Parts: sequence; C-alpha cells; structure tokens
Amino acid sequence: MPLMDHLRELRNRLVKALLAILVVTIVALFYYKDIAHFLVKPVCDLDVQGVGQSECSALVQKGVLSPFSTMLKVSFVVGVVAAAPIWLYQLWAFLAPGLHKNEKRYSLSFVALGVPLFVAGAWFSYAILPHALEALLGFTVAGANNQIDLDEYLDFLVRMVLVFGLACELPLILILMNFAGIISAKNMISWWRWVVMGIFIFGAVATPTTDPLTMCLLSVPITFLYGLAILVALINDKRRGRHRTEQLGGDLDDDEASDLDLTPSRLDTTTPTPRNGHDASVHADDIT
Repeated sequence: MPLMDHLRELRNRLVKALLAILVVTIVALFYYKDIAHFLVKPVCDLDVQGVGQSECSALVQKGVLSPFSTMLKVSFVVGVVAAAPIWLYQLWAFLAPGLHKNEKRYSLSFVALGVPLFVAGAWFSYAILPHALEALLGFTVAGANNQIDLDEYLDFLVRMVLVFGLACELPLILILMNFAGIISAKNMISWWRWVVMGIFIFGAVATPTTDPLTMCLLSVPITFLYGLAILVALINDKRRGRHRTEQLGGDLDDDEASDLDLTPSRLDTTTPTPRNGHDASVHADDIT
C-alpha cells in the first residue's frame, strides 16, 4: 500500500485499541472499590512492627484530589491489562501483511504463549508481594509508626508486576530467535554462564526490594525457563538437521557447500518448434 494508506491503517488500529482500553477502564470504574481492596490486601494482612493493622490504617492518602486520581490510575491500569488481547490483536493485524507465512506462524505462537507467561509472572509477583513488603518494612525503627502512601504503594506494585511479567518473556524470545534461525542451541549452551549471571544481576537491579530472597525468587524461575528454552532449541535444531540432511545430503552450516550431483544426464536434442512458420533456431553466421 502507499504510505498514506499505511498511516490510515495505523490510525484505525490505534483508535480501536484505545477504544477497547477506554471501555474496559470505564467498566473498571464501577468495580473500583473491589479492585482496590484486592490490590491493598497484602498490606492490610501484614504483621510488621510499626505498621498499623486496624482497617488497613497503614495506608494513607494525601490531598483532596488523591482519592480521585488513585481511582483513575487503578482503573486505567486494569483497562490496559484486561484489554491486552484486543490491542495485541490490533498490533498483530497491522504487522501481519508484511510477514511471510512461516513468520506469521511463529508470531502467532509467540502471542499465544507470551500472554500466559506474562500473566503467570504477574501472578507470581503478587503472590510474593507480602514477603517483599515484610522485608522492606522490617527496617522500620522500633516505636515509629510507618504510614504507607497509597500512590507510592501502587507504583511499587505495578513495577513488581511489570518486572516479573516481562522477565518471563525472555526464554520465549530466545525460542523465537532459534526458530527464526538467528541463534542455535549450541550458542545458548555456550552462553549459559553469562546468561545466568545476567539474570541474577537483573533480578538484583530490577526488583524494588533489596533482600536476596526476592532476587532469587525472580532469578531462579527465569534460569529454569532458560534451561527449558535450551531444551526446545535442541529439539528444533535436531529436527532442522534431519530436514537439511534430506535436502542437502548433510547437516551443513550456512557457509558450507552441499554435495553436488555430478551424474551425467542426457541432453534434449529434439528440433526446436518453429514459430510463425520460421525456424526458431539462430545460427551464428546469421548474426552480423
């Protein structure tokens, strides 16, 4: 399509995605209190010295507009997350016409597996959130009353969810690169020491807490998923090797030459078919 048609297509896809987010956000506004209660439950259930327990008195909101802005923030986050299948489909529908058939198949598999992995990572972060809060609030000075700002807590929660959710996508990206032929299982195995060290460094930097237990709770599952990605890559490379053996006579690298068939074949010596009543053949002495 011409450039302007591409821009119109992008505009239409963006409008549909934003409308889906807006509709879900409006629906979330009606259930804001139930959603907010679910989000602050880890704080209300804490049993840490210096943190109030009566009706979740540890959480405070400052200012007249703070409750209203918090309601909008919570509803918008729910709208973005709950409408993810719709805006991901719109993104896919915009990119799909430019992909080959095998690339479409790999991309659909990536989307189909990526959403459950992100949800699993987000749920895991919510499950370990009480431990992370206990580790941080445990440093409260004895006798002091620690009051948690609700906006700060929500930012902390969103960061935890995003970090754990996106970290679970790393092995899937490696598998997609392997299926696309960019990296091999042999490369992934040779990189394992650096990758594991990088995973633990990422876990130490990305998690909002400073305790090593939370870092390990993020890094160990990602390391396990990396091993699973290597296993899938090994199976795929073995399948690809069998295919190359059948087609090329061996599992060859891209810069290796395949075996050539040097068996002589019989030439076709039949007389060319005349065109328009004249002989289609051209003699060298007829060319001046």
